[in-house]
Amino acid sequence: MLKTAVSLAVAAIPEGLPTVATTTLALGLRRLERQNILVRRLVAVETLGAVQDVCLDKTGTITLNQMTLVTVFAGMTRFRHEAATFQQEDDETSGASAGELIYLLQLTALCSDVRIEMNKGAPQLWGTPTEIALVRAALDAGIDVIALRQQYPILRVQLRSTQRNYMVTWHATGGNELMAIKGAPDQVLAMCSHHLCQGIVQPLGDRDRTRIVTENERMAGQALRVLGVAYTYGNDLPDERRDLIWVGLAGIADPPRPGMRELMARFRAAGLHPIMVTGDQSATAHAIARQIGLRRDGHLEGIDAAQLEHVPPDVLRSLAQRIDIFSRVSPAHKLCIVQALQRAGRVVAMTGDGINDGPALRAADIGIAMGRDGSQLAQEVADIVVRDDNLQTIIIAVEQGRAIYDDIKKAVHFILASNTSEIAVTLLATAIGAGEPLNPIQLLWINLVTDIFPELALSVELPEVDVMSRPPRDPQAPMFSRTDLQRIGVEGALLTAATLTAYGIGLTRYGVGPRASTLAFMTITVAQLLHALSCRSERHSIFEPGACPPNRYMPLAVGGGIGLQVIATILPGLRGILGVTPLGLLDWAIVAGASVTPLLINEIAKGLMQTQDRREMREGEEMR
Repeated sequence: MLKTAVSLAVAAIPEGLPTVATTTLALGLRRLERQNILVRRLVAVETLGAVQDVCLDKTGTITLNQMTLVTVFAGMTRFRHEAATFQQEDDETSGASAGELIYLLQLTALCSDVRIEMNKGAPQLWGTPTEIALVRAALDAGIDVIALRQQYPILRVQLRSTQRNYMVTWHATGGNELMAIKGAPDQVLAMCSHHLCQGIVQPLGDRDRTRIVTENERMAGQALRVLGVAYTYGNDLPDERRDLIWVGLAGIADPPRPGMRELMARFRAAGLHPIMVTGDQSATAHAIARQIGLRRDGHLEGIDAAQLEHVPPDVLRSLAQRIDIFSRVSPAHKLCIVQALQRAGRVVAMTGDGINDGPALRAADIGIAMGRDGSQLAQEVADIVVRDDNLQTIIIAVEQGRAIYDDIKKAVHFILASNTSEIAVTLLATAIGAGEPLNPIQLLWINLVTDIFPELALSVELPEVDVMSRPPRDPQAPMFSRTDLQRIGVEGALLTAATLTAYGIGLTRYGVGPRASTLAFMTITVAQLLHALSCRSERHSIFEPGACPPNRYMPLAVGGGIGLQVIATILPGLRGILGVTPLGLLDWAIVAGASVTPLLINEIAKGLMQTQDRREMREGEEMR
């Protein structure tokens, strides 16, 4: 009884599981690093496979963050900026309108944080991409920005904030002050009472406002980032006024990265919900979303961040799951969006590259920072850093995350089925009084040969062909469902039946003793090694061409294990330790037949399930 108890304890304990789990995660990190993905927290690898929503920052993530001023609307006239020159879209435009264009470019060059350094006679610009685009356009128009700033030295600056989506600068102009402002067109326009047109400051009427708003919507509909520009003169100007002079609109292009449409299609095929989060106005965001194919049907649901402040948390929780675009967002809004999705039970990934993205990156289940152009703070709080700033890498990370989780599950599946068979064989043989088919040393040998090397081989399986056509797994669901446990039980029963069959034949031919025990020992070990092949995929049979990607370690693990079993019956010293005897050709035939049978039954069952699934899919398509 003591020996039986020891045998059961050895069979029940999955001593290789901690090693396999740690090794799988470590090797997964290595694979991700080869794809320019730096994982800063180990738990993020497992979470990647459960991601359901991917919040994508537009500027610098979806787009190239290479901005160029392409359109200006000044003096109620449109100008195109192409090949470093400005052209009027209306041939009848007067010279006064061209002067207002220059005035707009001068104001944007003054109301700017861009630093200019001369390098071998050529100006080098340092600052944000938006402001660099405006200053570069001013240089293209022949404006000496350095001399202009010397002529109008800056007095103080009010940077853009959550409450004020515009920037204001004050400049000395002799005895007066020049107040320059640029920012969100609607907020800037609301502070204006006059506008500069035909070289004259005129009252800003309702008709003029309507035309400006229409032009703003037209430019935003062309996926341009639109800024409004205004100014005023005076003494001791306050921070906010309602009598500013409107100058015009500046439309800046930031093209999407190549391959965005294909990437969005891959997101949707993987069951992920891509969400655009941007500080731009709604029309610009919708135009970009249509360009990249954010939704297959083109029916986009969007919400302005200003509306979020008035939405109750419970309503926002249900609303956030249906929204594709969040526009005019601030860092606080990003955090609010992530938390709303999480309250709805979603697993959220958030991308970001700036310091202001830090709270949302930390709060998200997976924070993804850009490694090349992203800030140091964003990289430190993120779980994953994409070194090449390529959004395509995110889908690779999700694929690897799913594969790593699948590999751990495959290894645990194999351990449970194998150990179940060892326990069942020992219990059943003891219960019916059929002797001891497996002694403690043999069980230790089985666990050494079958629990370590095949599990390690399963832990480095490459992603299956359909891993990205499956929906994300439910993070609340257990690793194994009731159906999975039933399958493990059936597989353990097959291994048990094969072993007891071989042992029964041995008892019939040789009686209770080492010869019959050797048959059971060889059968259960080889059957478990072959079962590792079946555990490579839950859905696909190993006989299905191309279903399982090549794994060079699996043949070594299975072949090496079988080779060790053969050696165990040949070397006299090892035979004595394990308590086995040499086998004849008929005995080897019994072992081979009993060992292969569970593998064949499992693979045939998978094939039948695949056929049934395909039939149900065809019937569903025909009904639709």
